[in-house]
Formats: sequence, structure tokens, C-alpha cells
Amino acid sequence: MSYANDMPTVEKVARTDAGLASELRVSVMRLRRRLANERDPANELSMNAMAVLGALYRNGDLSVGELAGHERVQPPSMTRTVSCLADDGYVVRGSHPTDRRQVVVSLTDLGRETLLADRRRRDQWLAQRLRELTPDERAALRAAAPILERLATS
Repeated sequence: MSYANDMPTVEKVARTDAGLASELRVSVMRLRRRLANERDPANELSMNAMAVLGALYRNGDLSVGELAGHERVQPPSMTRTVSCLADDGYVVRGSHPTDRRQVVVSLTDLGRETLLADRRRRDQWLAQRLRELTPDERAALRAAAPILERLATS
């Protein structure tokens, strides 16, 4: 007795929302790992620390609480990450202009340069992979990118 016809195929699985969710989850996680592997080996910062630098680059100065909210972690965890980044010169901590109880975190030149160099390296790798795709495949990804961003930030 053959069960080959009973096995789910990519085509059958992707027809359902649950199947699409599974396919996207696996693909996005594989791409994330692949991009992480393209980081500069000399960059010893964790992906979480790099995400903090990225949040500061995109949003400007933020409090520890705001950073924790952006990265969806607990404030004590963010405090530890910020302390490590500050100790190594990637960020500086300062006083909040209106609430002395809060600490404001700012990106230093070293933090900005580290972030941008890391992004350039990974963007170059991804741009090369994109050049290997057909124009229709690139157009599909161009259309999907804002949708993926909306999912990621919801």
C-alpha cells in the first residue's frame, strides 16, 4: 500500500493559511540564519545588541523602556544589554530632558559605524542573491517586503 498520495506536498500545504504560515515561518527563519552567517566575523556583538543599535539608528535617542518595547523584551533585560553596549562604547546613557528617573540611550559614532558596516556586508550578500532571481521573482519580493514588515511589526 502506497501512502505517497497522502503525503502533503508544498502545493497542498500552501493552499491553507496554516500551511502558508508554516512555509513562511521556515523560510524567514532560514533567511534570518543565513543573513546572520554573513555578519563580519570581527563583530562580536549579539544579534540582540545589533537590534538595539538599529532601533536607535532608526528612531533616535530612546529610553531604556522604549527600547525594551521596540525589541519586545523586559526592561531589566534591556538594561543589561544597554549596559554592555555602553561599557564597550557603542551607546551612551544620559538624563531624560523632562523625567530625571529615566535614562536616555544615544548611539555613538562607534555604534553607528558598527551597525552600518554590518548592514552593508549583509545587504551586499542579499543583493547578490537577488540578482540571481528572475525579474518576476524580484518583483514578487518587492511587493511582499512591505507586507512582511507589517507582519513583523504587528
